[in-house]
Amino acid sequence: MKFLAKINIMPREELLDPQGKATILGLNNLGFQGVENLRVGKRIHLQLEAASSDEASAKVQEACNKLLHNPIMEVFEFELVGLN
Repeated sequence: MKFLAKINIMPREELLDPQGKATILGLNNLGFQGVENLRVGKRIHLQLEAASSDEASAKVQEACNKLLHNPIMEVFEFELVGLN
């Protein structure tokens, strides 16, 4: 079976997000007022083959833990969608 994992990786809440702060300043300079908090992360779409959704979830979890995110600075979550 084929699956699509939609992975969201974000900076940990307790850490500063300089890219988010710079983006807020940019928005303010463009006239967007009232933005109080903005955090910038990554979105990854990973298509994979697995025998079951449990196996696919385990593979995505392993990929995130071993390469796709930095556990010291980032957290991740993902949604798994079956493809035909």
